[in-house]
Amino acid sequence: MFTGIIEAKGNITRVVKEGTNIHFTVASSISKELKVDQSVAHDGVCLTVTACDEHTHTVTAVEETLKKTNLAAWQEGRIINLERAMKLGDRLDGHIVQGHVDTRGTCLSRETLEGSHLFRFEFPEAFAALVIEKGSICINGVSLTAFEVGRNTFSVTIIPYTLEQTTFSDLQAGDALNLEFDILGKYMLRMKAVA
Repeated sequence: MFTGIIEAKGNITRVVKEGTNIHFTVASSISKELKVDQSVAHDGVCLTVTACDEHTHTVTAVEETLKKTNLAAWQEGRIINLERAMKLGDRLDGHIVQGHVDTRGTCLSRETLEGSHLFRFEFPEAFAALVIEKGSICINGVSLTAFEVGRNTFSVTIIPYTLEQTTFSDLQAGDALNLEFDILGKYMLRMKAVA
């Protein structure tokens, strides 16, 4: 379980394909604090640490993960958002995030405003019921609030601190990104569907 509050940025230093899996080695300031078997969100994707040392850690993405996320396109040198799993009793500064990405979205545009940054995104229309005005959404691991919600689009506004501390500083129109919709909305939609 995560909160969508990014702890650090990581740099992918190695990408190794093995069958249908891909192993990623990531250099970051939190790698030295990790242990094998721990869960870490990488751009919002919960992955298990399989190896670590003083400067790097390694995780593996399986075929199902690669199908639903943008990880298959990751290459050496890519910068990603990192968050360790929440400790029981910690403050929930963002919202409840599982690290189970639902789908890929696309950045449509970005605009610098006076004191903030406006981003517009598109997502598959099949998920329209899960994006609501002023609702929580997780984009590349970052907990944000959606507004100007359309059938398959929404906007978010980001403060300068968040822009600097996350990979939103590099996000451009056309970029693919990982979306996780609010878990409460997903359960409510499921209960309605089977009732």
